[in-house]
Amino acid sequence: MKASDIFIKCLEQEGVEYVFGVPGEENLDFLDSLSRSPSIRLILTRHEQGAGFMAATYGRHTGKTGVCLATLGPGATNLVTAAAYATLGGMPILMVTGQKPIKKSKQGRFQILDVVAMMGPITKYTHQLASADNIPSRIREAFRLAEEEKPGATHLEFPEDVAEEQTDSLPITPSLARRPSAEPKAVRAAVRRIEAAKSPVLVLGAGANRKLTGRMLLQFVEKTGIPFVTTQLGKGVIDETHPKFLGCAALSAGDFVHRAIEAADVIINVGHDVIEKPPFFMRAGGTEVIHVSSRTAEVDPVYFPQIEVIGDIANAIWQMKEDIVPKGWDCAPMLAARAAEVAHTASLDGDDRFPIFPPYLVREVRKAMPNDGIICLDNGVYKIWFARNYPAREQNTVLLDNALATMGAGLPSAMASAMVYPGRKVMAICGDGGFMMNSQEMETAVRLKLNITVIVLNDGSYGMIRWKQANMGFEDFGLTYGNPDFVKYAEAYGANGHRVESAAHLGELIAHTLATPGVHLIDCPVDYADNDRILNKEIKQMSAAL
Repeated sequence: MKASDIFIKCLEQEGVEYVFGVPGEENLDFLDSLSRSPSIRLILTRHEQGAGFMAATYGRHTGKTGVCLATLGPGATNLVTAAAYATLGGMPILMVTGQKPIKKSKQGRFQILDVVAMMGPITKYTHQLASADNIPSRIREAFRLAEEEKPGATHLEFPEDVAEEQTDSLPITPSLARRPSAEPKAVRAAVRRIEAAKSPVLVLGAGANRKLTGRMLLQFVEKTGIPFVTTQLGKGVIDETHPKFLGCAALSAGDFVHRAIEAADVIINVGHDVIEKPPFFMRAGGTEVIHVSSRTAEVDPVYFPQIEVIGDIANAIWQMKEDIVPKGWDCAPMLAARAAEVAHTASLDGDDRFPIFPPYLVREVRKAMPNDGIICLDNGVYKIWFARNYPAREQNTVLLDNALATMGAGLPSAMASAMVYPGRKVMAICGDGGFMMNSQEMETAVRLKLNITVIVLNDGSYGMIRWKQANMGFEDFGLTYGNPDFVKYAEAYGANGHRVESAAHLGELIAHTLATPGVHLIDCPVDYADNDRILNKEIKQMSAAL
């Protein structure tokens, strides 16, 4: 069998459904073999970065490795951001890049980069395929490492002369593997410390965002009554309308949720990864922390837990739930902080000014989206408003990036979400800057006949950095730009364009686009004028008063 054929057979063995990408001439054997696959569909994108973001989002939703394809040189370099996005965010992907013949090339160093070395620091595994006979074992290893906790990016370089070799190798069947269970003595130590606490709190991070883990955590909360906080990547692990929910750590410090955490004498930190902005800062002699994760704690100046429960997180929480005897813990100060935040949010989200005030936008989106509806946020200051004010009802229904925090991922993430869950409502929420970084994928979305709504928050600037610039006392400089007519821009791709004309009109448009098939773009003028007053001053003053 030709090497490229066995490569595709191995992908089929792994259960791959899609290959996202932009092929080049060095991928043509691969492309020819893929064209004959009965089960894998090529998703041709307009940029390799969009392909990588789509593959990563597929991995986040399914737990299975998303696969993306690019050629050598510039094609491979265009996957770098997506590789970092997947590795830092814990999303399994395999990147396949082409290469000139490695055994005999007549093109000198044209387009040649050491892609394997380039990918090394931002992947869990990278390898150049130098023999067709090794393809099955290298693909199996790439998938194993991509999906092993913590999930992330892997990379295989597939030179064109290797792709056309002959081999009698066969695909390797994935093994049945189970994560090790937490050691009972560690569980006992953690439970003993929680039982001795006066005011324990749960903090749920990215590693807790697994279906069975969420179920076990809900049972733990229901049995013990211990309240919980989420990080941005932990949103939706437990329904955030639960009475024990204390909020999401969207700001770095000084928010109502931080007052709740400060009221605790023991923090049970589940699935934490220091790659996220810290939801709390440890200090010598301060609140003790119990680290519950699949991996030992990565020690940091602000994170050095006293007890570690290491193993399958769902199993660890189940063991703790079975062992613990609920006590009369004092959670009143924490719940009071949450009540103050809810009241403050309610005082803001009725502000129907135009251009749209961000809390009002959050309210209208939450009203329109069903419990299983998925919102995919790009990166900008609006991400803070959604993380704080948008209660996630189910896991992976609020996709945001609090690890790499890259712009440009919102639209591709929504597209992949609509492919994985075609029966659910999906919305991308993007700043105008982030949207334009991968706006060409609107054509891909239309070609794939996806049903998505894209809200473009139009303020003609890089708003997050502009807010920070003002907050630091600098002059307003270098962060504003002009935008196209987004309605016409959408229509040029064959999508449906809409423009918000008033606050009341926003809700009407969202309801219409969610109910109408196809790709819809909503140009939404937004007013960030009060960001600094509210996020940086008012909230911190009010929370400090608690």
